[in-house]
Amino acid sequence: MKYSENGIQYHVGLKEGDVGEYVILPGDPKRCKKIAEYFEDAKLVADRREFVTYTGYLDGVKVSVTSTGIGGPSASIAMEELVNVGAKTFIRVGTCGGMQLDVKGGDIVIATGAIRMEGTSKEYAPIEFPAVANLDVTFALVQAAKNLGYTYHAGVVQCKDSFYGQHSPETKPVSYELLNKWEAWKRLGCLASEMESAALFVVASYLNVKVGSVFLTVGNQEREKASMENPIEHDTEKAIKTAIEAIKLLKG
Repeated sequence: MKYSENGIQYHVGLKEGDVGEYVILPGDPKRCKKIAEYFEDAKLVADRREFVTYTGYLDGVKVSVTSTGIGGPSASIAMEELVNVGAKTFIRVGTCGGMQLDVKGGDIVIATGAIRMEGTSKEYAPIEFPAVANLDVTFALVQAAKNLGYTYHAGVVQCKDSFYGQHSPETKPVSYELLNKWEAWKRLGCLASEMESAALFVVASYLNVKVGSVFLTVGNQEREKASMENPIEHDTEKAIKTAIEAIKLLKG
């Protein structure tokens, strides 16, 4: 089956020249317009399925934002097709749930690597292959968070396919596995849980492109269990600003 027609990618609806070398990847299509407001001369270039793309400029450099939807399958499709039309450096911007007790709602989490507790990456690489972020992108995100004065944490995150497998694991037939592994990830210092980075990191390794991830921590169920203050934050502005600042550092 042919997956492009007249050079237009089958799922994302993009062709060569539609996007810049740098692409921000939120999950929510509605977040794309908000991110594009940081660009100069931003234009909507595609809107198909869960994939919405705006392209503009940051200090004269062409940049884009493309939504991926929820989870690894659609995120990997977006990355593959964006690379086909010229994208080379990606920053995933999203939300996560804290796992370590010092990770509070409103904090920024920058992923250095991801636990591959999802299915997509297994169709790209053996499970022994690690899901790691690009160092250049990760260092830029850390520096950006410092420059902006944000409270941030950098380390390993956990990726899963089932949101409710995390939030109500005891109700699932495989609760014995979900609960035991969750405890293991905590003891290993895993910072937070989310759904896309493992797939993106492995696909980027396969495609030989750069990727990093930055998240807003929405809340922390472990703090709640420990009867600690558990602030809840949904505004992703700090994560977006961190990604924008990181691109400025990278392109410089």
